[in-house]
Amino acid sequence: MKIDIKTIKPLVTKGFLTLTVLSTLLFQGCSNATDETIQNEETAHHDEETSVELTAAQYKMAGIKMGKIEKKTLSNVLKVNGVMDVPPQNLVSVSAPLGGFVYSTELLQGMKIKKGQVLAILEHPDYVQLQQDYIDKKSKLEYLELEFKRQQKLNNENVNSAKVFQQAKSDFVSMKAQVKGLEEKLAIIGINTTNFSEEDISRKVKIYSPINGYVSVVNVNIGKFVNPSDVMFEIVDTEHLHAELTVYEKDVVKLKIGQTVRFTLPNENGKERLASIHLIGRKIDADRSVRVHAHLEQEDEMLLPGMYINAFIELNENKVNAVPEEAVVLFDEKYYIYSLKEKDNGEYHFEMLEVQKGVTENSYSEISFISNIDLNNLEIVTKGAFSLLAKMKNTEEDE
Repeated sequence: MKIDIKTIKPLVTKGFLTLTVLSTLLFQGCSNATDETIQNEETAHHDEETSVELTAAQYKMAGIKMGKIEKKTLSNVLKVNGVMDVPPQNLVSVSAPLGGFVYSTELLQGMKIKKGQVLAILEHPDYVQLQQDYIDKKSKLEYLELEFKRQQKLNNENVNSAKVFQQAKSDFVSMKAQVKGLEEKLAIIGINTTNFSEEDISRKVKIYSPINGYVSVVNVNIGKFVNPSDVMFEIVDTEHLHAELTVYEKDVVKLKIGQTVRFTLPNENGKERLASIHLIGRKIDADRSVRVHAHLEQEDEMLLPGMYINAFIELNENKVNAVPEEAVVLFDEKYYIYSLKEKDNGEYHFEMLEVQKGVTENSYSEISFISNIDLNNLEIVTKGAFSLLAKMKNTEEDE
């Protein structure tokens, strides 16, 4: 059978075009499906790269702590040093005004003391003599008072001479002054002369605490003789501690009353306390520095007089978003923080958020976000971010 090429040529041409079109459409469909699959895989892979999951046990073991982004003044601050101190009225040196031997004391450094509490008992023969003199002169005062009144009455009736009356008055006033003086001496050593009689005479006296506080110094022991100039105990009231800062001459002009002071102790890993400037010294010391007195916003029993502190004086109120320095991690030459995405069935899901890092001062870093973030509902990892980063890297290596 002979086939006419001219007859089948149009059909072959049409079939070829049809196959070509179908092949093209099929290729494009497969290509689009492949691109969509790749895009979904890339998105899922990106989510995996920026997220990490922990079980409850891993969360506890990593020592993770959560918190919020804080507002802090990290720029335009003045860094200074200082010490914790107390006002003069809150630090008392206890002495024995008349001296004596220590009969008993139970004080130890660090003991809490209440006002009026007995600190020690002293004994000395002079105490006996002083009380004896008081009883003797008080008895004479009673006689001289009666004599003065009798002579006054006679003088008013012109029975006696003015000289006799004046002598009686002089003796009475003199003895009255002596008794008053002895009362004050006895009061110094803690003896109340109200209703005091010869039966109350004792060789022992008690030393009382004049304030509430803590014993900071003990310089005596039982049997020791103390002179009036010797300091037996020191008691400090730590309820009104203040920060005594050292500011150099060139920086004093930057200060003003009321400025906020943030300070930390050298060994507390950045735990901040707040104070405000209350007084600025008016004398420049030999090292060209000025003393600045700052009051604490909240009393803290952990603080003791003499503790060294590192402080930052905020010179303005320009506050920025800040997080603890250890909350920021460096990954692929970019800075990130971790936020808690969700907590589901005891598992914690964290997500990396890229940030720009600014000023770092006193263990806090300024941050700003690359994308828009709702800071009010954002809960971030403030401690343990490096553990999350390590977990994420290990997961990637395993995959």
